[in-house]
Amino acid sequence: MSVWGGDPVAPSAWAVERFGQQAGRLAAAVPVQLAKAQAKAHAAHLAAGLKKRSPYGVTLAEAVRENLADTARELGESVREVLGYEYAVINEHALFPFKYADRPRPLDRARLPSKTSPTRRRLFRAHGPEPQDTLFDLGDELTTEEYLQLHETFEELGASTKLVCVFFTADVESGIHVIHWGQAHLEPDRTFTWLHSEQLPVAPQPLE
Repeated sequence: MSVWGGDPVAPSAWAVERFGQQAGRLAAAVPVQLAKAQAKAHAAHLAAGLKKRSPYGVTLAEAVRENLADTARELGESVREVLGYEYAVINEHALFPFKYADRPRPLDRARLPSKTSPTRRRLFRAHGPEPQDTLFDLGDELTTEEYLQLHETFEELGASTKLVCVFFTADVESGIHVIHWGQAHLEPDRTFTWLHSEQLPVAPQPLE
């Protein structure tokens, strides 16, 4: 059975430009796969029986990545592994899922945690879009080895592969609140400047 469980949606021009003929099926699949991941994470939470240190967040993050990778395989597209994590790559665009809040919040409030790994930062620096405002480019005195490494592309993804963000909010009881996808530039303060974003519908959560 198809992972999206329904007809392809009418994709935007932005989605078609990035995902080509897969745009409609991918736009329909993403909400379904997030709902399935939420059901799995909710079940893990209940099984653990813990009020604190619940496995919900970790399970949700892993399940979302795995489910999007499954979508890529079903579409006949690529799944590429970066440091042990699988990323769905459709038409040379890698999906980067991220739960940015545990309650409904505007997309412009999204921010990476301070403990975010260098890998995530490098994914955005190397495969994300360039900032539209180039007034604040770093000078030669600031282009340290560490800075240059952040801008090195991952060979596993391919130098030409670009990130497409799949940002959402969710909590263990209410499930997925809202889903956005688009392209964003990561700022030094870990916030995002969105060059383009679109809201996707939220799919019903299946029973796990």
